[in-house]
Amino acid sequence: MKIRKGGAEDLPAILAVLDSAVVWLNGRGITAQWGTEPFSTRPRAVEQVARTMSEGDPWIAEVDGVPAGTMTLTPHPGQYVEPADEPELYVRFLATDARFHGHGVGAALLAHAEAETRRQGVQLLRVDCFAGSEGRLIEYYEGQGFTRTEPFQVGAWPGQVLERRV
Repeated sequence: MKIRKGGAEDLPAILAVLDSAVVWLNGRGITAQWGTEPFSTRPRAVEQVARTMSEGDPWIAEVDGVPAGTMTLTPHPGQYVEPADEPELYVRFLATDARFHGHGVGAALLAHAEAETRRQGVQLLRVDCFAGSEGRLIEYYEGQGFTRTEPFQVGAWPGQVLERRV
C-alpha cells in the first residue's frame, strides 16, 4: 500500500471511494451514517468534499495503483464542531473502498495522519464520527488510539469527537 498526497484532480477518485463506502455501509444496514445516495450524485456533497479538500491536504491510499482509501487533513474541524484552543489537524472524510475493507487501509491512513501531525509540529489530532450503530465506529477509533471527547448532534445525526495526542 502506498499513501500519496492528492490534489483537486483527485476529486473523482475520492468521490468513487466515498460512493463505494456508502454502498458497503448500506449493505450492512447502516443508512443513517452517510445516507443511501452516492456522494457523487449529490451536488451539495460534491461541493463539501471539494471545499474540504481545498482547505487541507487530501491523501489517497493506493493498492497496485488503485485508490483503496482516502482522508483529508485540515487545520480545523467542520462547521458543526468547535475548533480546538490549540493548533490541530483534523481527519475528514476518512473512507475505505469496499473492495479493500478488512485490509488495514483505514488504520494505515490514520497512522499517516499521526505522522503528518507530528511532521507539522502539531500535538493534537482529532476526528469525528457517526455515533449511531451501537457506537461501532467510535470503538474503531478508540482501537486506533483515539479518546472520546465531546458528543454532538447535527439534526438527528449523533456524532462523537475523538482526539489523539502525538
